[in-house]
Amino acid sequence: MKKNSNVVWLSLFAILFFSACATYYQKRISFQNDFAAGNLSKAKSFLEKNEKAAENKDRLLYFFDRGVVEQMLGNYSESNEYFEKAYIFHQDYKKNFSSDLGTYFVNPMAKPYEGEDFEVVLVHFYKALNYIYLNEMNSALIEARRINIQLNEFNTKYEDKKNRYKVDAFSHILMGLIFEAQREYNDAFIAYRNAYEAYRDVYQEHFNLKAPEQLKKDVLRMAKKIGFINELSFFEKEFSMQYNQSWENEGSDLIFFWLNGLGPVKGEFSLTLTKVKGKGGVLTFTNENEGISLPVPTGNYSPEKAAQLNDLGFVRLAIPKYRSRIPYYKSATIILEGNKFPLEKAEDINQIARSTLQDRSVRELGQAIGRLALKQATEAVAREQNQDIGAAISLINAATEKADTRNWQTLPYSISYQRIPLKRGENKLKLVTENRVFGNVIDSLSLGLARVSDTVNLEFDANKSMIFSTYHSLQSGPPQDFIR
Repeated sequence: MKKNSNVVWLSLFAILFFSACATYYQKRISFQNDFAAGNLSKAKSFLEKNEKAAENKDRLLYFFDRGVVEQMLGNYSESNEYFEKAYIFHQDYKKNFSSDLGTYFVNPMAKPYEGEDFEVVLVHFYKALNYIYLNEMNSALIEARRINIQLNEFNTKYEDKKNRYKVDAFSHILMGLIFEAQREYNDAFIAYRNAYEAYRDVYQEHFNLKAPEQLKKDVLRMAKKIGFINELSFFEKEFSMQYNQSWENEGSDLIFFWLNGLGPVKGEFSLTLTKVKGKGGVLTFTNENEGISLPVPTGNYSPEKAAQLNDLGFVRLAIPKYRSRIPYYKSATIILEGNKFPLEKAEDINQIARSTLQDRSVRELGQAIGRLALKQATEAVAREQNQDIGAAISLINAATEKADTRNWQTLPYSISYQRIPLKRGENKLKLVTENRVFGNVIDSLSLGLARVSDTVNLEFDANKSMIFSTYHSLQSGPPQDFIR
């Protein structure tokens, strides 16, 4: 009777895990719909009614979302309170939560969410914006600097393991803009130069994103302003561009950030790796379709566990993979008195997210294979003792072999920017966005197909040297099928 009772409880346990198969995005679809439609009051109300989430395993995500919503509502101090909580939680997580043997048997979504590297980094971007709008420029600069400090910490941890997101080019642009706003032109030049080098050396190769033309102009302009003649000559040749006096503006400059669309959401992807026996105690698990070849030295394991690895013919892993939400708009332009200023992409969050997750998955595949070997060995031992218990453990193993589909889902797809010279006094501008007409993306949106572009009227009173503004176009298509 006792054995049957155990089987029942184990089976119920497995059923409970299977019932939680919905992705994080699907579980919060009402919030997603309100946010994507721009119903920010409803989105905030949803978060306020679910404040207990600020104490559970998803609290980091709660802080992310609450920070974004508060910022978009213009509540900059409140927004920074939540982003600071996110920062503190992540720092505490590194100290207080560690992997142990028990985590091999736990669905990863049952553990506190730690955040992807780029998500943790973007907290500082949002905090910097908040401080800019609160006119606390020194604090804004501290946050902008923290972006690459945080990245350096991550990359030190990875040592020689693959990680393409080594530097954040856009953060250097942000630092340069803040320095320039404070008339610290030498530091502004250094930041702009560092930004260009990051685009040239990292972003162009890994994220298919070249340095914006406006950044090149700012490098030349700052070099001229501080009298760096040799640097000016070098970068004029580097850019095939000559410094132009017309870039200097006696009035104010508007720094306009355009956040376009919505970032990707995580789904679950099944990856099967086949074992190929090697020499010298090394096993290799491969998947030709995904271009993965993972050598696993059996000498790193105990003799018992090494034997378990040798018994595996193949392993099936459930891993997270991003599904992109293609923005409705493909480009945008600011128009001022008949002059057009195209907004240039400076940060491709969608691509950085995908690359970051791919690199993390490769780094963690070895641990995942070890976890599966231990789980399968436990199942085999149980089956030898009792077929029913072995079957129940098989269900539990299947249920717990689920990917963690949580992620920060109120981020934009990309960030673009432009510098617009304003005249003194009142300035009336137009933000003209051009839509993306193709495939099922448009069909899935409740937006008029006849519209080629949308126009947003903007007004600014130029009363200081630099003015910052942000606009987020939220319209996006649904999560796409997995793209290789």
